[in-house]
Amino acid sequence: MNIFEALREDHDVQRDLLDQLTQTHGDSERRAKLLQATRDALVHHENAEEQYFYVPLMQADLTQEQARHSIAEHHEIDEILETLEHTAPSSPAWLTHAKTLREKVLHHLEEEEHQVFQQAGKVLDDTEKQELATRYRREMSEQAGAD
Repeated sequence: MNIFEALREDHDVQRDLLDQLTQTHGDSERRAKLLQATRDALVHHENAEEQYFYVPLMQADLTQEQARHSIAEHHEIDEILETLEHTAPSSPAWLTHAKTLREKVLHHLEEEEHQVFQQAGKVLDDTEKQELATRYRREMSEQAGAD
């Protein structure tokens, strides 16, 4: 498995969680559990991805600007997530924030998979792609175990 495949697997999980989250209603246990699962998936992914994908990409001129842009989008996602977590689940604004989060994350994933991955493929060799995937997966496992 290479880093692109590892990241795509987690992107698919995030898409699924966000779809489920935006289908919830009211102050329910399901909504609370999905929000926690979504938060964990996003935060763990961001942490591992920044360390084992974007840090190496920042070393190359070709991918440095895109890496910085993607990390900035992670911070925007975190802000929306924080707003959502501080909004009453029964409030009509909650679903609005959840949909905003979903749209921002989907935009980010699309940009990453269709632009960043192509550029990254030009600066990372096959061995690096596999090693980064291994390190990324290990970090994801460690974060999941720490929850």
